[in-house]
Amino acid sequence: MRKLILVIALATLSVPVLAANSQQEKMKQCSADAKAKGLKGEDYTKFKNECLKSKPEAAATGTEKKLTPQQEKMKKCSADAKAKGLKGGEYTKFKNECLKA
Repeated sequence: MRKLILVIALATLSVPVLAANSQQEKMKQCSADAKAKGLKGEDYTKFKNECLKSKPEAAATGTEKKLTPQQEKMKKCSADAKAKGLKGGEYTKFKNECLKA
């Protein structure tokens, strides 16, 4: 029983470490990209901030990941629901109807 608890504890502790490592890698990559472009001062800071805000797929490959037709539909339905200011049950109901259409 103690071994099981130890394994679970170690597993839950390792997840934030992995996330931190990926963020650190992203920071290193963004810094390297900014330096490679010869950016300094305010331009360097602005580039690095935008790079860190970008999605991991876009930062890693330089291109936006393509969505499947179903993902596109889900994205559109979510945007429509948000545009209408729907929340909670109304939001869910609207999205379900939108996805069925």
